[in-house]
Amino acid sequence: MAPTSTPQTPFGRVLTAMVTPFTADGALDLDGAQRLAAHLVDAGNDGLIINGTTGESPTTSDAEKSDLVRAVLEAVGDRAHVVAGVGTNNTQHSIELARAAERTGAHGLLVVTPYYNKPPQEGLYRHFKAIADASGLPVMLYDIPGRSGVPINTETLVRLAEHPRIVANKDAKGDLGRASWAIARSGLAWYSGDDMLNLPLLSVGAVGFVSVVGHVVTPELRSMVEAFVAGDVHKATEIHQKLLPVFTGMFRTQGVMTTKAALALQGLPAGPLRAPMVELTAEETEQLKIDLAAGGVQL
Repeated sequence: MAPTSTPQTPFGRVLTAMVTPFTADGALDLDGAQRLAAHLVDAGNDGLIINGTTGESPTTSDAEKSDLVRAVLEAVGDRAHVVAGVGTNNTQHSIELARAAERTGAHGLLVVTPYYNKPPQEGLYRHFKAIADASGLPVMLYDIPGRSGVPINTETLVRLAEHPRIVANKDAKGDLGRASWAIARSGLAWYSGDDMLNLPLLSVGAVGFVSVVGHVVTPELRSMVEAFVAGDVHKATEIHQKLLPVFTGMFRTQGVMTTKAALALQGLPAGPLRAPMVELTAEETEQLKIDLAAGGVQL
């Protein structure tokens, strides 16, 4: 069983959207995934998102996705929430992935807005509702219009929040005003999906983070959210400002590219990327080292 949760923090407060380690020949590295998952939970994560964008989900097969969830559950499922990314731009395929994740034992689902085909809000509502209807697992929506091309409007979020299993939203919309209204009106547990806005989103009602930089600074993220919840906004702000070079450096290019480079620099499982992603150049790697060092990350 996963750690206990509350309606306010159904997946905990600090989660990392985990990369998918591959072997040198590009195959799934399940042993590496288990070692990385254990490392991240040891560092202070309450949960891990598996098979998300940072997990290179567009280029892993359905079978690989199930194998990965199963392996991570074996490694850390008794002490962390293991949330499976199942969102696609095909509702039926997403339903199949949701049911497979439930059979495998996942503790929850992350469902991204359908991308590329740009459905209207009614289409989004029916898509998310159908997926939530298809399993008994709690659902975290994922609103990232920069990737999907379509935002989940506040009215749609409010409608979706009426579903008993839609309990949270990962917000990568980058709009604190819209987030404020959606948090107030929907009652969903709100998770920052944009590391630079982790602290600002807490200030308008978010409960935690789904982070990429959590691969390298989980203890600092946990200290920041704990300080904020305890009322020590000054300390939380100090941590936020210390981490600014990390937030910047990890997103100078695509996040999975920099994350795998950072993990390799630390001797942690990562491996190569699958096309169309590519490794960082030598110059980009040197800049990443500078950014991480400026944020206090030990390499």
